[in-house]
Amino acid sequence: MKNALSQALQTRGYDTLTPVQLAVTQPELEGVDMLVSAQTGSGKTVGFGLAIAGSLLGDAEAFGPAAAPLALVIAPTRELALQVKREFVWLYGGTGAQIASTVGGMDMRDERRALDRGAHVVVATPGRLRDHIMRGSIDLSELKAVVLDEADEMLDLGFREDLEFILSEAPEERQTLLFSATVPTAIAKLAKSYQKDAVRVETVAEEKQHADISYEALNVAQRDAENAIINVLRFHEAPNTIIFGNTRAIVNRLTARLSNRGFAVVALSGELSQSERTHALQAMRDGRARVCVATDVAARGIDLPKLDLVIHAELPNNHETLLHRSGRTGRAGRKGTSVLIVPPKSRKKAERLLSWAKLQANWGEAPSADAVLERDAERMLADPAWHEAIPESEASRVAMLSDAFTTEQLAAAYLRLYQKHNSAPEELANSGASEPRAPREAFGPSVWFALAGGNNAGAEPRRVLPAVCTAGGLSKTDIGAIRIGADESYIEIREASVAGFLGALGDAMNVEGAKLTKLDKAPDLANLPKPAFKPREGGKPRFDKDRSKGPRGDKPRYDKPRGDGPRGDKPAYDKPRGDKPRFDKPKSDTPWGEKPRYDKPKGAAPSKPKRPEDSRPKGAVTEPKRTGPRGNAANPSERMDFKGKKPSGKPARGGRDAAAQDGAKPRWKDAGKKGPTNGMAPSKGKPTSKKNKARAAAAATPKGGASAPKRKG
Repeated sequence: MKNALSQALQTRGYDTLTPVQLAVTQPELEGVDMLVSAQTGSGKTVGFGLAIAGSLLGDAEAFGPAAAPLALVIAPTRELALQVKREFVWLYGGTGAQIASTVGGMDMRDERRALDRGAHVVVATPGRLRDHIMRGSIDLSELKAVVLDEADEMLDLGFREDLEFILSEAPEERQTLLFSATVPTAIAKLAKSYQKDAVRVETVAEEKQHADISYEALNVAQRDAENAIINVLRFHEAPNTIIFGNTRAIVNRLTARLSNRGFAVVALSGELSQSERTHALQAMRDGRARVCVATDVAARGIDLPKLDLVIHAELPNNHETLLHRSGRTGRAGRKGTSVLIVPPKSRKKAERLLSWAKLQANWGEAPSADAVLERDAERMLADPAWHEAIPESEASRVAMLSDAFTTEQLAAAYLRLYQKHNSAPEELANSGASEPRAPREAFGPSVWFALAGGNNAGAEPRRVLPAVCTAGGLSKTDIGAIRIGADESYIEIREASVAGFLGALGDAMNVEGAKLTKLDKAPDLANLPKPAFKPREGGKPRFDKDRSKGPRGDKPRYDKPRGDGPRGDKPAYDKPRGDKPRFDKPKSDTPWGEKPRYDKPKGAAPSKPKRPEDSRPKGAVTEPKRTGPRGNAANPSERMDFKGKKPSGKPARGGRDAAAQDGAKPRWKDAGKKGPTNGMAPSKGKPTSKKNKARAAAAATPKGGASAPKRKG
């Protein structure tokens, strides 16, 4: 191991290496491709940092000037990538290494400038790294080592195509390390494709449950799932806690609920920007927040100090996710607790997950309100402040309180002030956990009775039981077996209750009018007579019912002779239609003549004239067609514009010739103009000025004649 790395580990407080770190730093594995699997929290980040040091530094103790990157570390999430960068900064701090990062959500221009300045190690997420490669802003030609951290998670998130593209762009002569908590088939195939003679490395700790994490499975009622989370938080009072949900909606709801209850809480989900996610994690590290509600985006690689409690508000979908969630606690030798909230409908799923993950959990109930208050009292009495000496600065105020109040008053005030700073616990209902039923106790000595009426009379156990209990003053625990025969029902009654039962019935021995008889011995229940078959009304089963009595006659409808119906002796499709089928019917019988309409001679007159002018004889002089203000539509060249001029290459806008103007109605656009235009009739609108009135009067006066009489009305 390089001296700079050894000094960094000692400064960080590493007295001994973890099993996975020792395994990957063996001298014979230097520069070799490795497929490493180890449990979460085992120090994998430092492990692969030490494993690639030989490939990067060679015989040197420090790096030279930064240029193209020598090592590439790929992580599935932004948080994990930034955490790897922080670990590499202190681990390689003494070697002069330049560490750069390219992750989604960050400014790509700043990342490009950092890459242009040069970096020895680049930590990236797959999507952003592929963007840089395609834009040509990163040079992978000098790579000596590539590390895929949490490779199984990257495949689960759909980064397989990106990883294959990145690895294909890297040099073939390189050291490739795949680190993963689990090694499914997809990871093995990826290793086989992009690694050369890879050495499989796995630690012994993977075979057994994480010794530093205790698992608790809490049975809660469905409606009390969130209340149980509040009580668990209050019961443990951990310095840092992560609550995992499966969806963003659950994360948002729990965050709002806990915030309203006074918990210092932050949220962490994929919908947040990178700056918001960074601030949330920093608040947890600084102590400004004690609870983080997150989706599985925080299940990989997130390392928070003093994280002693993990709560699964919703069960994960697979046991690998359960292990990664729980692995956020119990890190670096600290003890942690992983709590599963299990409603009744999720009991089987929780058992399967624990079985697949090879975990042993302590099943129990969620902490009740009384249990939380008792735990508060224990923490209060365990506070070392009770045994500390009273400083002089506080002596006068202590004496003042002692003189003003009694001991009971001081204790009560302190207790109320102590509880005021903590959220009140919730009252929980019965969890309703599905536990195996205890075997039923033996019924003991009994006496059998026969009650008149059985299956033939419509007797049923659900009717016999309440009738017997009501008549004889018994409870259902005094009744044993009830068997229904053909004509009798048999009832088993506890021997200790028989005397009271007979006394309540009296000498009549009737139960709702049915005779009850005490039997000397138990009836032969195996050979009870079967009820007689009761035929349907009419003497025959329904399927043999005489059809002659029904509306369809002696035979089914499909066999009914057609001669009895309106269609004749044969079915409708055999009914004669004349000498020939309908499509060969003589055309003379149709209104179109002897031939179809499409064979009609063209010289024949149509049945109805289309236009009046079509019926005029040939050679007759016709008036010019009027097709509106645009003129003759049949001859576009004769069209005129609204001033009576022929347009030049453009369609006419409504002009007419002189012949067509006589008696023509003005266009609606000309209705508001100030006078006649080229012989067109004047506007019928009311004149609005003296000048217009004069023009209108002149236009209405015939030439050479008297003025037209004025119109009234």
